[in-house]
Amino acid sequence: MQLRYGFRLYPDTGQQAALAKAFGCARVVFNDAVRAREDARKAQLPFPKAGELSTRLITDAKRTPQRSWLSEVSAVVLQQSLRDAETAYRNFFASLKGTRKGPRIRAPRFKSRKDNRQSIRFTANARWSITDIGRLSLPKIGAVKVKWSRTLPARPSSVTVIKDAAGRYFASFVIDTDPAADAARMPETDQRVGIDLGLTHFAVLSDGTKIDSPRFLRRAEKKLKKAQHELSRKQKGSRNRAKARLKLARAHAKVADARREFHHQLSTKLISDNQGIAVEDLSVAGLARTRLAKSVHDAGWASFISMLEYKAARYGRTLVKIGRFEPTSQTCSTCGNVDGPKPLNVREWTCTACGTLHDRDHNAALNIKTAAGLAATACGAPVRPGHVPAQREETGSHGISAGSCTA
Repeated sequence: MQLRYGFRLYPDTGQQAALAKAFGCARVVFNDAVRAREDARKAQLPFPKAGELSTRLITDAKRTPQRSWLSEVSAVVLQQSLRDAETAYRNFFASLKGTRKGPRIRAPRFKSRKDNRQSIRFTANARWSITDIGRLSLPKIGAVKVKWSRTLPARPSSVTVIKDAAGRYFASFVIDTDPAADAARMPETDQRVGIDLGLTHFAVLSDGTKIDSPRFLRRAEKKLKKAQHELSRKQKGSRNRAKARLKLARAHAKVADARREFHHQLSTKLISDNQGIAVEDLSVAGLARTRLAKSVHDAGWASFISMLEYKAARYGRTLVKIGRFEPTSQTCSTCGNVDGPKPLNVREWTCTACGTLHDRDHNAALNIKTAAGLAATACGAPVRPGHVPAQREETGSHGISAGSCTA
């Protein structure tokens, strides 16, 4: 499995200028590729091939006065930007045909220098390296200082340099994991668990454990409101507005990083302690359109479940999703009687058939475990690991806005 390891970068002033130049050149090549495709579509001509675009937009463009500055950055950065445009169109056409999973995506758009996120990618043939003193040496940029939160388990195949909305720089390394090392890190266990996700508690487990919801956004709401108010009072285009925008972006990044770290720590613990995990297939997009939208976004259920997915696939665990219409909150986990729907303010209820008093969330977690078929494996029957490739961010590292993952 390929995972991403992310680390914070601290480029000096000259390196920041070189990175800004590389970001701009990559953006121009991407936009030129999109424009060439659009011109061909309007003229009802076949789309130009990747090789033709590479020659026209990079090799030949460097010889012209209008694009001569493209030679000031690594050619690999420009080639990878062109490849990103090809991938974007390939995904768009696959979405139109219905062969791509997920919601419909639209055609690639032009990138702007005002975009909150800028990135460039260096592959192995770019001759980038990690120096003896632990710096990241990038062609035509220099040796950039890196804050290593852990050692890389293997030699990376590529590195992506990212600048986020808060003005922070990151290096995201692609690593091929070792299945034997993963198996040794988390040996098999006979524990199974059902998880009921909620807002009062972030998660309630079938063993009765209740995990409080940190509510990172709610706790930072006052600070975010003040920063947003200060931004709204600044004149557009002024330096003070740029400073206020950066202050607001850093406040939001702090909230997102804290939430991501919480998700990683909890998902890693659950994967480590349990061979089988059952969750509900929640409609997060639907719940985000209700009056509970802010609390739903603050909880980040979709991010948490995706972390469980790729970690289960990596460490040979089983993650089972049950249908969202399963009446887990209405069914008695003791006798199986369906007692009907209940409003959200009812946190405890008594079964009319057997008289058992239930905690609403704990009862739901027990029913989720049973519906997933994990409760019947207590006799020692093997639980087959699922194959769910997923990629998310690295635990213990600074957050990266690009998708990156490790446990």
